Amino acid sequence: MSTTYAEIAPPAALAEDVRCLWWSSFGGDGTILPDGCLDLVVTPDSAFVAGPDTGPWTSSLPAGLPVHGLRFRTGRAARILGVPASELRDRRVDLADLWGPAGASVAARLAADPSHLTALVAARLARAETDAPDRQVDVAVRRLLTAGPRVTDALSADLGVGERQFRRRFTAAVGYGPATFLRVARLLRVRRLARTAPDLTLADLAARSGYADQSHLARDCNDLAGTPPSRLLRGR
Repeated sequence: MSTTYAEIAPPAALAEDVRCLWWSSFGGDGTILPDGCLDLVVTPDSAFVAGPDTGPWTSSLPAGLPVHGLRFRTGRAARILGVPASELRDRRVDLADLWGPAGASVAARLAADPSHLTALVAARLARAETDAPDRQVDVAVRRLLTAGPRVTDALSADLGVGERQFRRRFTAAVGYGPATFLRVARLLRVRRLARTAPDLTLADLAARSGYADQSHLARDCNDLAGTPPSRLLRGR
């Protein structure tokens, strides 16, 4: 059976908090790699929150099963879901377990019609109006997505926030601390660059993506993706 993955842009009203809506039929033994995001995922008989991951996760869904999802922007899911992102790290949590009986009702509605995903997030955003997004975390995320290896040393000082407070706020919003997110962001850069510049060597990819050297890339790739970079990037 063929498998498919597709993304579409979210409605304009949700674009500040939602990266995309997506649909897939991968399932089977498909591996999901860390990307710094949390997703709301809907299958024909369930609805759950996925991530944020610190390592590879293997789907247990049957291959070919239609799956719909909504991916939050990094740092924007916690206030909408009503729980710190750190409590969801490396977990898949059913909405019934997250929100109780109300969550079970929402899950049933979503399973029957996944197009309600955007309405659900819009409604929860309206209830979270007084809980504004943490703009300093937003700034930190943007910097870390393009940063060199030592940027985390200066982040809290540059933002005028105590290091302990900044780490606590970042972890609550993103799901893990800035150092871990930097590792995830670097591997994302490698994967993007490998697709757009397939002739680059692993050493070149490492240097251009913020790693100290190729060995640094290999260690992070094994930790985060569970495989060496040569295998991860095979076929680019």
